[in-house]
Amino acid sequence: MTDAAPAGTDFIRELVARDVREGRHGGRVVTRFPPEPNGYLHLGHAKSICLNFGIAAQFGGRCHLRFDDTNPVTEEAEYVRSMIEDVRWLGFDWGEHLYFASDYFGRLYEYAVHIVRRGLAYVCDLSSEEIAARRGTLTEPGIPSPYRERSVAENLDLFERMKAGEFEPGSRVLRAKIDMASPVLPMRDPILYRISTSTPHHRTGRAWSVYPMYDFAHPLSDAIEGVTHSLCTLEFADHRPLYEWVLDAAEIPRPRPEQTEFARGNLSHTVVSKRVLRRLVEEGHVRGWDDPRMPTLAAARRRGYPPAALRRFWAEIGVARRDNLIELARLEAAVRDELNRSAPRAFAVLRPLRLVLTNYPEDASEEFEAVNNPEDPAAGVRKIPFSRELWIERDDFMLDPPAKFFRLAPGREVRLRFAYVVRCDDVVRDASGDVVELRCSYDPETRGGHVEGGRKVKGTIHWVSARHARRAEVRLYETLFAVPDPMAEEGRELGELLNPSSLERADGAFVEPALASAPAGTTFQFERLGYFCVDPDTEPERPVFNRTVTLRDTWGKLLRRGDA
Repeated sequence: MTDAAPAGTDFIRELVARDVREGRHGGRVVTRFPPEPNGYLHLGHAKSICLNFGIAAQFGGRCHLRFDDTNPVTEEAEYVRSMIEDVRWLGFDWGEHLYFASDYFGRLYEYAVHIVRRGLAYVCDLSSEEIAARRGTLTEPGIPSPYRERSVAENLDLFERMKAGEFEPGSRVLRAKIDMASPVLPMRDPILYRISTSTPHHRTGRAWSVYPMYDFAHPLSDAIEGVTHSLCTLEFADHRPLYEWVLDAAEIPRPRPEQTEFARGNLSHTVVSKRVLRRLVEEGHVRGWDDPRMPTLAAARRRGYPPAALRRFWAEIGVARRDNLIELARLEAAVRDELNRSAPRAFAVLRPLRLVLTNYPEDASEEFEAVNNPEDPAAGVRKIPFSRELWIERDDFMLDPPAKFFRLAPGREVRLRFAYVVRCDDVVRDASGDVVELRCSYDPETRGGHVEGGRKVKGTIHWVSARHARRAEVRLYETLFAVPDPMAEEGRELGELLNPSSLERADGAFVEPALASAPAGTTFQFERLGYFCVDPDTEPERPVFNRTVTLRDTWGKLLRRGDA
């Protein structure tokens, strides 16, 4: 895999380069991408994936894929499978370095016992609500637990009995003994282990009754794997002192992993909170985690986003120290640029209007040669059928056109792309007065759309042969959220933030016949309409296409002008 845009220089790469020059960690570079398997990966995760795997490749190191699977209640094997598929689809390979925090449950428990023996952790009988109520605020210290001064022997006994399953979930936890007056809230005696017996773990089943918290398992898993640079997003900055405390308390020798934070990949009109994404799925606002309106990588793949476009996009955005909101239009532009080079062209009519060539033989048909991709000469050409009756876009005709409307109108001529010049001679209407058919004549001397002399034909439109076309369902997607920064809209219901026009179905669309057999995942440029990907729902007699992106940033401009 090679990126279209090479990685630039940023503060993290400068830090890693310095460590390599100075021989820190023996000159090794080991990164990791450590998702929790409690949902599907999203577009923001792609930034972290590209960064971690990219830095490892740049400095001749390795990147691990590790699942921090420490909460059996929210984690599922389905999420593991989807994440593995997503990282591979994005173009990265971890080789033999696939790991799970659950691989280390035995070692993590022994580390916890070691910390208890050092007097640095205790078993607490307070409920989670009581612990939260005693934590204090940014201006007020917390209240120590009444169980904080239990003896080492009692704590070891209780912790062993927690492991043996003697106690109910929520009745006891193991807490770090740090500082209830710390100005850093995560350092106020955080929970290290809790009891969980209601749900079997997706890998270890019911072998364990206690499970480590993420903030405990994460730094120790990094240390076990020999990770040199623990790269995470800014929300973990306040947890860095706890990350280092756990390594100190467990007496992990130096050099050891270093945590460095970078800005998240926040996109406009998008949510990258797995909690909110899960609500969207569970409340039925979308059809699943891979609904093309979702910001998940599975949804991006289903919608037709090329992985190379995502890699290029995050390489060009770079790595920042502060969070900012990135226009979704920038990502769509990267997708559009990539597809312009790679996607074959095709004809489709989404809102059809019948056009009859009255001077064309009724039973005749012919084929025209069409260029598959003008940006790629190697893509070659294809044959498209032509007959007396055609479908054209309804928007390509107007009874009373304004100035600079160069498409079809009564008495006007246009080119049918790759075919002939035609003139609209008559209009057929239904009982309601709506136009249902155009009666036109073609000029047989203009085969291929060529005209000679001083004749001017300004408009060119696309078409499909009514006799040969296949009916299709085309799904037209817009942004799922109607507001630029949904996460900033505190106090508003989720449903109020959603775009009611995020999905429109063109059920009466027609496509050229070759598209009916295109496999799922194939992306085309429907000429003059945008880029469209074959959906997994497609069937030979009823192909289904998802709009990937428009040909231009139309919605983005409207939203910026405030017209939407």
